[in-house]
Formats: sequence, structure tokens, C-alpha cells
Amino acid sequence: MTTRVNEAGDVSRPSLKASSPRYGEKLIKAFLFVCAGLSVLVTTAIVISLLVPTVDFFTEVSITEFLFGTEWRPGRGTQTSYGVLPIVVGTLNITLIALVVAIPVGLLSAFYLSEYANPRLRKIVKPVLEVLAGIPTVAIGLFALYFLKPFFADLLPWVDLDGLFSQGVAGIAVGLMIVPLVASVAEDAMRAVPPGLREGAYALGATKLRVSLKVVFPAAISGIVAACVLAASRAIGETMVVLIAAGASPKLIGPWEFGESVLTMTAYIGRTATGDIATGTITYKTIFAVGALLFVMTLIMNLISIRLVRRFREVYE
Repeated sequence: MTTRVNEAGDVSRPSLKASSPRYGEKLIKAFLFVCAGLSVLVTTAIVISLLVPTVDFFTEVSITEFLFGTEWRPGRGTQTSYGVLPIVVGTLNITLIALVVAIPVGLLSAFYLSEYANPRLRKIVKPVLEVLAGIPTVAIGLFALYFLKPFFADLLPWVDLDGLFSQGVAGIAVGLMIVPLVASVAEDAMRAVPPGLREGAYALGATKLRVSLKVVFPAAISGIVAACVLAASRAIGETMVVLIAAGASPKLIGPWEFGESVLTMTAYIGRTATGDIATGTITYKTIFAVGALLFVMTLIMNLISIRLVRRFREVYE
């Protein structure tokens, strides 16, 4: 930057502002603002579309019965019951089974890709791993029903898998589906750890395994936690796999009852919202009430994820 001296002897500096209006830059800023505003509007529209029928539903069914009732029989003559707890438990059972599968496999894959694989092998393995995320979920559901279920029936003969559906098989299929999400996000977090931390540990005589567990893992913990919580949110919201492989029996059972059929929240919405239900009926409104509860559950998980990421975030200069 050069300075100029005017006739009065005052030193003037050139302005950093553009000499002419930059209409292209303003247009780009306006476009980005519209995109950001559109995401807010879409989210608001989703909340409103769920909220209005849900409020109507709770004028007919008490919120206490809905949240803590143990029988789910909507729209069945006089024997109706709207306790959502059985399908919430079914959803959480499958999510837990999925995380038991996805977190160890995904994190070990991330460790291998980040710390052990050479660059050439990483360029091959990581895209192949992420191909699994692009497989249609209906195909994974059929894979669970026609391959995984007979496979586990032979592998675990002491487990009762005589029925067509199984929460354990559905949970394993969902877990395999979310492995790429855990592996990709966790591997990116590990790769973002500064090389100087690894080099310092190696200079002190640490082995690769010790560097991975004692240096890289703690430094990347915020990204790893985010990967696990995002995977849990993805598992809770999965529809087609559980619709095909988990069944439709609302039961209060534990995740260890591998061969039992359960009904999840997303599966209920998928089975019921087929266009055969009359608009304005109580059964029609249950779809929105269950959807609103599912929205609140995923929102809480995302808030927890944000808090954990901020709590464990490592900042490097």
C-alpha cells in the first residue's frame, strides 16, 4: 500500500472500498441469504405441519396416556389405546442394536483408514466403504429379510428365529447401513489432528497403536462423538429397513430378545400413511403425533451432539 501527500502536507491513504459497485458480489450474497432463509422456512413449515394435527390429537387423547401408556391399539373399535411407549421402545431397541454394530466397526475402519492404510489403499477403500451409504434402504431391508435372517438362524440355533420378522436382524441391518457414516465422519476428525502431535509422540518412542489410542483418539473425540450421535439419529429415523424386517408388533421387550417382532415409530407412520385413512380421524392424527414425538427425539439428540462437541472440542493454533 502506498501513501500520498497532498498539497497541504497531509498524508492520505487510499481507500480499500471498491471504486464501483460490485453487483455480482451483491447478487451472490443475496442468493446465499435466500438459501439460508429457505432452510429456515422449510424447517418451520415441517414443524407447523406436524404441530397443528398433533394439537388436535391431544384434544381427544391425554398427553399422559400417549407418553406413558403401555398399549398401542389405535383405531380398533372400542378397544382403542394410544400408549406410544411400546413403539418408542421398539425404536430404541433397534437403534441400540444398530449402534452396537456400527460404532465398533465404523471406528475401527476409521482408525485403519486414518492411521494404518497407505494413501493409495485409502483412496480405494474409503470410496468402496462409502458406496454402502448409497445403497437404497429398501434393498438393505430385503437383504436383511432374505439373507441375514436365514444366516443368523443357522449361526444362532438357540435363538428363536422361527417368525418372519426379527428386531435383532433389523437392528444389524440398520447398523451395517450406518457404518459408512460413523467411519467417514470419524476418519475426517482423525485426519484433522495436526501431524505434529503424532510426530511428537513417535519422537518419544510411542508405538503406532499407542499414538492412535492415546494421542489421536483424544484429540479427535469431538468429531467421534458427533459421528456416533449422528449415526444414532440416522438409525432412529430409518424407515424402510424396519418396515420390511422388524415386523409390526408393538411390544414392551428388551433389545436382548433378538428374534421378536417389534413396531417402530417410523414403521407405524409408513404403514399407516398410505392414503386409506380418512382425513381428520383420530387414526389419521396419530401419524402426526408420532411424527412430532420422533422429531422431538431427534432434535434432543442433535442438541446433545452439539453440546458434546463443544465440550470436548480441541482447538489447535
